[in-house]
Amino acid sequence: MPVSMKIFLPTLRSFVLAAVLAPAVLWAQGQAPQPPEIAARNYLLLDVTAGQVLASKDIDAPVEQASLTKLMTGYLVFDALRAKKITLEQKLPVSVLAWKMPGSRMFIDPKMQVPVEDLIKGMIVQSGNDATMALAEGVGGTAENFVKLMNDQAKALGMKNTAYKNPEGLTEPGHTTTARDLGVLATRLMQDFPEYMHYYATKHYAYPGTPPSNGTNRNSLLFRDPTVDGLKTGHTSAAGYCLVATSKRDFPNVGQRRLLSIVLGASSENARANESQKLLNWGYTAFDAVKLFDAGQPAATPAVWKGKQNTIKIGRPDAIVVTVPAGSAGKVTTQIVRTDPLVAPFTKGQSIGTLKVSLGDQPIAEVPLVALEAVEQAGIFGRAWDAMRLWIK
Repeated sequence: MPVSMKIFLPTLRSFVLAAVLAPAVLWAQGQAPQPPEIAARNYLLLDVTAGQVLASKDIDAPVEQASLTKLMTGYLVFDALRAKKITLEQKLPVSVLAWKMPGSRMFIDPKMQVPVEDLIKGMIVQSGNDATMALAEGVGGTAENFVKLMNDQAKALGMKNTAYKNPEGLTEPGHTTTARDLGVLATRLMQDFPEYMHYYATKHYAYPGTPPSNGTNRNSLLFRDPTVDGLKTGHTSAAGYCLVATSKRDFPNVGQRRLLSIVLGASSENARANESQKLLNWGYTAFDAVKLFDAGQPAATPAVWKGKQNTIKIGRPDAIVVTVPAGSAGKVTTQIVRTDPLVAPFTKGQSIGTLKVSLGDQPIAEVPLVALEAVEQAGIFGRAWDAMRLWIK
C-alpha cells in the first residue's frame, strides 16, 4: 500500500541513505498529503535535499533490475576514475563478449579501441550493453570479477536486498533489487560523484562511425522538464518499464531543492515518464522545504570544560533542511540533545549531539550535530580549575 512522508535518521555523509535504511516513522493521521495514484508496481519519492521520503509503495518487494543495473556499473566506473585506475581518455578494447551483447547497443566491435568517456556515454545515453560490458572488463578485468565488485559495493552502501549477476541488467535468476535499495544507490551516486552527473543529462549521443539509431536518451523527461537532469531508464519484459528520475528546482530562502523519483513496473515508456513527472510535481507542490540552519551555521554554542576555549560551535557543514506539508512551516520546532558536560578535547567534525525536529508534537527528523571547530585541551592548571568547578557544580 502507498505510504506518505516517511522519516528517517540522517547520517553525517548521506541524509537520504540513512532515511531509506532506517525504520520509518509515520506522520500523524491526516497530517501528510496523500500521494497521487501512480500506475506502477512500486515507487519511491525522496527529497534528497531534506533527506526525507515523501511517498512510497512496496519499496522492499524484490524486482528485476533491467538497465537500472547500470547505475551501479556507473558508480564503480566513476570510482575507478577518481582513483586514477582509468582515465576518460584511455582507450579500452572491445572483446567478443562485449561485441555480441544482446539488447540495446552502442554498436562497437572488436576492431575498435574506444575511449572510456565514449563508453560512459554509450552506457548512459544509449543504454548500450556492449559499452557496459567493455567498461566492466576494463575496470574489473573480467565480467565475473566486476560483478563481484558490484555486490561488494552494494553491501558497502547498505543495499541489503540487492544481488547482481551481470553488469548490464539482462534478465537472470537472482538479479534483483528493491526500490529502497535503488534509492540508496541513486542518492549515493549523485552525492559521491557530482563531477560525473552531467552525463546523465545528455540527450543525444552516437559514437563516430556507428549507426545514429539508438542515439536518443530514453529518459523522455529530459526533453519535457528542464529541471530534470537524470538518471536512468530500464526495461525488460520481466521488469516492465522503469525510470529513476531526478530534478532540481530553485526555491526562495532554500536554494536548490532536489527530488528523486523511482517508478518501477510501469506499462509503457510513456507511462513511466508520466508517472515520474506526476510524482516529482506533486512532491514540489505538496511539501515546503524549511531551512533551519545554513551550511556551517552554529545550531548552538554550548560551554566546554577543560578546554583552551570556553565554548564550542556545533552544527553541520551542510545546510540543515527539512520538508513539511505545504503551509505548515510555522509549526516546526527544534530541540538539541547532547551530553553534558562537554569536556575537551574535541576535533572538528566530531559528533556531539542531535537536533530533533518536530512538526507540532510529531517528530519528523533527527539530525546529527558535529563540532564546527576544534577545541584543544587546556593546560594542567586550566584542567585542574575546571575539574574543581565541575566538582562543585
